[in-house]
Amino acid sequence: MKFLPAAFGFFILAPAAAQDSMGIHYKVYDTRSKQIVAIDKIVADMANADVLFFGEEHNDSTGHYLQNKLFRALHTAYGDKLALSMEMFESDNQLALNEYLAGLMNEDRFAKDVRLWSNYKDYRPMVDYAKQNKLSVIAANPPRRYVSLVTRRGRKALDSLSKEAKTFLPPLPYDTLSGRYRDKFMETMRGAPESASKNIYYSQSLWDAGMSYRIYRFWKKNKDKKIFHCVGKFHTDEKLGTAAQLLMRNKKIRILNISCFPDKSFANPDPIAIGWGKFEHLGDYVILTNFDLKRTY
Repeated sequence: MKFLPAAFGFFILAPAAAQDSMGIHYKVYDTRSKQIVAIDKIVADMANADVLFFGEEHNDSTGHYLQNKLFRALHTAYGDKLALSMEMFESDNQLALNEYLAGLMNEDRFAKDVRLWSNYKDYRPMVDYAKQNKLSVIAANPPRRYVSLVTRRGRKALDSLSKEAKTFLPPLPYDTLSGRYRDKFMETMRGAPESASKNIYYSQSLWDAGMSYRIYRFWKKNKDKKIFHCVGKFHTDEKLGTAAQLLMRNKKIRILNISCFPDKSFANPDPIAIGWGKFEHLGDYVILTNFDLKRTY
């Protein structure tokens, strides 16, 4: 499929929005070209990337709409050379997820066998689309019970797990990324009861290490495929967290990241005057969504 060059990113917004009933509720900014662009620009840029992180706020209705729209557009462009990766599934549920995608169980059985998020309805369209089109879906997150174990007892508690249990985790000991990411996390957690324990950051790091490992493992076996990873934006903003952990596993992996969130500045009638500079550090693309739209929960 043919794409317009980046220099015309601003102009391709209008026809895209005209065909998109939700187009009035989001603005996509390419932080490298410093232009408002359409979703097609992201799809085109993926020709030179391996992994695209879509950093979301979990209750952003427009963000979920865009995830599904982008996933379908990527499939149109890259066909079966595309895989979906999700924070929303835990690694020990990969078999059940695969069986559901293969049509070996119905959705009711799937819901019983897999620990679905309470807002699974927000992600169902992508999973159903992957099922219909026989696309792989990676259950990327470490099992929550092991994350909770680290919160309670620290990283060393994982050493006592069985060999089978450890197959659902990244190789131990996992990295905890000091510096900017840790500072951001502790600032975010300031005042929360859990913040008194350093283990809470080790838990966060296990999420990141686990997701990066699942993505890396799939990429290593399928280097011809593009991976679209959906995740809470804190995990990948500034290409820290999961993104940084992935690059530590192999610096040759080519990544792009999106930071998508509702913001009050969206209401500015002039999209150029929003002041994108305050957001540019967050990712390759920043997507602002309509702050006034109802959240999904």
